Amino acid sequence: MGTITARKRADGSTAYTAQIRLKDKNVIVHTEAQTFTRKALAQAWLKRREAQLQEARALGTLQAAKVTVGELLDSYVAQAEGITEWGRSKTADIRRLRDAGIAQKDARQLTAADLIEHCKRRRLEDGAGPATVLNDVVWLRQAFLSAAAAFKIDAPLAAVDAAKQELLRTKVIAKPQQRSRRLGADEEQRLAEHFSARDGRARIPMLDIFRFALLTARRQDEICRIRWEDLDFEKGVGWVDDVKHPTLKKGNRRSFRILKPALEIIERQPRTAPEVFPYNGKSIGAAFTRACHLLEIQGLHFHDLRHEATSRLFEKGYSIQEVAQFTLHESWATLKRYTHLRPENVPER
Repeated sequence: MGTITARKRADGSTAYTAQIRLKDKNVIVHTEAQTFTRKALAQAWLKRREAQLQEARALGTLQAAKVTVGELLDSYVAQAEGITEWGRSKTADIRRLRDAGIAQKDARQLTAADLIEHCKRRRLEDGAGPATVLNDVVWLRQAFLSAAAAFKIDAPLAAVDAAKQELLRTKVIAKPQQRSRRLGADEEQRLAEHFSARDGRARIPMLDIFRFALLTARRQDEICRIRWEDLDFEKGVGWVDDVKHPTLKKGNRRSFRILKPALEIIERQPRTAPEVFPYNGKSIGAAFTRACHLLEIQGLHFHDLRHEATSRLFEKGYSIQEVAQFTLHESWATLKRYTHLRPENVPER
């Protein structure tokens, strides 16, 4: 329970530090230390304090050490290292939580009111939207679940569950709204003309990538990961690594259907790298955003091209099962919202 550490002082003398740490289920519930000039004094203090603390623990009067929310977040991060690779957004969210005021709260004393206050502050002072603040609640709950399993600290988990219900009821937090933005014919033509004019002097062939996205429903990062060796031109199939998945962040390798027009785009790319499109996904997204801004196209994101491509596959008559071979959606239910996004496409019976 106690240790004694010897260290040299600046004047050359030796100091002996006696330290006591009490743990309960791997959680430090009490810690204290004293420094002495002689080892015998340190040993005597250690023996006396250990006896006193044992008595206090038996009587139930031992005060538990403070365990902060920040420490639980640190523990959650440490347990995931080398096992689970998180996305950029989750990593940034947890880092921001670690720097927030709630991180200094004693986890054992955390209340639903503390969490509600944190979420309201994020909305009012930081200008965060309800879906963004919901992420705070989700990551905190995951950290608290980890603490409950590993250290038997249950109070913060109960607090976050109680707070979440009230936050949802008052609309302080909310699930993100599903986007249904379609690419207009005029917008498609203007973007194609813009990329055609710029591509001669630009490094990234945005016109080909723009059209490829509309034909394949691939995300921008996935487009950049497609390798020449993973393409079967005869079967019209390609393989892509690390496909987005609810639980798998790395290693989810999937095959997907590629139509002939998309294969033609691939074939005209120069083979200068293992990847067909050896570019940074962020750079592609930035170039697309700049083009929309220049052309005054409002509310269109590169990811909307995936939605547009999916809807076009349904409009061509492909079934849900067939569309899933292009888009690699895990759930067919998710694809239902793309089947008839435009009311005018529903035929009169």
